[in-house]
Formats: sequence, structure tokens, C-alpha cells
Amino acid sequence: MSDDLSIDGARAAVAGANGRLVDPGFLVNGDPGEVLGLLDAASGPAARLSGAVYRASVHLHRAAGAGVRRQLLALDAARYGERELAARIAAVPVGNEPAAQWGVEWATGTRLERRFQNTLTGHTRRVRVVATSAVEGRPVVVTGSDDKTVRVWDLATGKSLGEPFLHGSEVLAVSVGVVNGLPVAVTGSEDGAVRVWDVATGEPSGEALIGHTSRVDVVSVLSGTPLAVTGSADDETVLVWDLATGEEIDGLFTGHDDWVRAVAVTVEDGWVLAVTGNDDGVARVWRWDVRDSWREGQLLTRHDGPVHAVAVADGSSLAVTGSRDGSVQVWDAVSGERVVEFLSGHPVGVLAVAEMEDDVRVVVGSGDGTVQIWDLATGEPVGPDLVFPAPVRAVTVTPDSRLVVGFGCEVAVLARC
Repeated sequence: MSDDLSIDGARAAVAGANGRLVDPGFLVNGDPGEVLGLLDAASGPAARLSGAVYRASVHLHRAAGAGVRRQLLALDAARYGERELAARIAAVPVGNEPAAQWGVEWATGTRLERRFQNTLTGHTRRVRVVATSAVEGRPVVVTGSDDKTVRVWDLATGKSLGEPFLHGSEVLAVSVGVVNGLPVAVTGSEDGAVRVWDVATGEPSGEALIGHTSRVDVVSVLSGTPLAVTGSADDETVLVWDLATGEEIDGLFTGHDDWVRAVAVTVEDGWVLAVTGNDDGVARVWRWDVRDSWREGQLLTRHDGPVHAVAVADGSSLAVTGSRDGSVQVWDAVSGERVVEFLSGHPVGVLAVAEMEDDVRVVVGSGDGTVQIWDLATGEPVGPDLVFPAPVRAVTVTPDSRLVVGFGCEVAVLARC
């Protein structure tokens, strides 16, 4: 009889553990020590999946508040391909905190346990860069990685489209545009070559563009034109390319005294503006009127650390620069006047910036695994940090204001709740 009671008690304990583990509210608001104590007792697909989701970022749960834990668990559920579970977790109320502002639509899940994954795996090494484009009217995300590949993902489903574009070396930069009516990705890599790819087919478009004498760290394609601007850290130069012909149209132009780490290009009032940043803490604005050669414009005030991120919005004169010193500065690129400056609070500095919502807000990503959104007018953060389990090296914003984040080896797409 006592043996039967012991068995019944064990079964009841397992059933109780399973019931609690499949409750998103318990995962979010429960004490991490208590949740961890139940994981080994999990049985059945739903409870074991919840346990795997919880373990994915378990190193962060103990120190995180319930609001951060909610966001991490929703992200990790999406990494397992469980979009419905991710939505249920994001909807969990947390104390006196506001409802979650962002929900995770999908994530690649490269590093998760294969037995639980529903999503296609992707990059096997860190994701350096992300960009957005469209193929036959379908929005896509283009990513570049240290695994020497470029991948294209369906923005709606998170599925990889076709085979990856194969580079001969690490992919350090990617930007997208349209050439001869076709969407292309322009990439820069460790071997110093600039390559143009047909996004729809994954095939190279012409020969590699050779001009830099060392690695190509940054690329920016000018929207609506076949122009691309590329920069190199090691050779400290910036080049301008006509993508339709594959020719370098202006030769190299200098001015930076250190490694070029960032570039962004736009058109404002008939002028092409290129904003560059480098390791000496300086950002520069270059102007071109098509009939003339590039020439150095405003020298933007020095950061106290290397400038690793710049962003501009189409048709705007506002430029955003982010630095390893942890600061973000917003400039009028024409006048050289600083509009606003704020400290991001990132202890390891800013690695990525992107503008959103008609120049009203800026997205800031950091090596500490966080993403912040700031109001450009006030220099104040908008909502809590978004937390990721690996360094954030790339952020971009889609035309409908979804966030695309590259963290570690993975990519996630977030949308407003």
C-alpha cells in the first residue's frame, strides 16, 4: 500500500509540475529558483517545451525582473518556432508594469536544441549586419555573417528563402537597393571585395568590385539609384560605385585618419549626403551634387570613443551617430549642428543604430545584448530596454516599423503589440 501511495504521490508531483510549467504566468512571474526546481520533473511535450524555452536564457532569469523575463521568454519561444506560445507569454500581466510594447514575430533559433525546433536554422556564426528589401512584393530580411554567407528570410514567416549566398570570407557589411528594376544586396567582406547579388535568385550580379586594398567593413546603397558607398577600416578609405556598370565613379576620397567603421547615405534637397564614422571618434558628412566630385562637408564633433554606427533617413538631413563611449548624437548633417545628445547607458558602447517613424525615434543596439528606443526630440528613452541573450550587432527598421535585430548568431523580428 505504501508503495502505491508513493507512486501516486510521484505522479501527482509530476502532474503538478507539468501544470505549472505550461502556465505562461508562472514562467514569467514565478520565482526563478522555484521554476528551475520543477524543470527536471517535466514530462509530456508541452511541459518539456516550456522547460526548454526557460533554459534557453536561464543565465539571465535570476537577475531579471518579471518584465524583462517576459520579453526574453517570448523571444525564446519564437526561437523554438512557437509563435503562439510567444504571443501568450507576451500577453502575461506583470505587476504594476505596462503591457508589453513589442511582440516577437519570429526568430531563427540557431543555437537551440534541435529536438524542439520548428524553425529553419540559419547562420552558424555571429550575424554582423541586417537589411530589409522585397522580392516580388514580399518583404524580406537580408543578413550577413561571419559564417561567410548571406541569407534571405521571408519577413512574414521567418523561413529562409533559397540557398545562402556563399562568400569566400566573412561578410562584414550588407545593404540593399534596386538596380535595373531588380532588388540587389551589396556586400562587403574580409577579402576586400564588394559583391552585388540578385536577391531573388541568390546569384552574383556581375564580377566582384575591386578597389579597396583591405577588408570592406561598411556598405550603404543610395535608395532609388544604382549608387553604393563602401568604406574600409584597414585602408581608411571610402569608395563610390556605379552598380549598373560596376565602375568606381569617383575614385577614393580621404579625410579619416583612422579605421572607417560606419557609413550611411541619403538624398536631401537635391544633394547626396554620405555620413561616415571611424575609430578616431569623428563623423564626417560628404556632399555630392552628381555634376561635381565628392567633397568633405561638415566635420561633426568628436565622440570620446570610436564611432561604430551611423544612420540617416531617406530625404532627411538628420544623421545619428553611435559610439563605443556609450553616447548617441543626432546632427543636422547640412549645418553640422548637434540637435541632441544622450548617453545610452550601454556599458560596452553602441554597436548599431537605425532611425524609425519619420525621424521621431532612433533604435540603439549594444554589445551588452540590449536594444533601446529613444525619442529624438527629447533625448529620453521610450519604454523599457529590449533584452537579448547575446550581443546586438545589427538593427534595422522595416517600412511598417517592425524591428529586425541581429544578436549572436541569430535574427529576430519584433512588432508592436
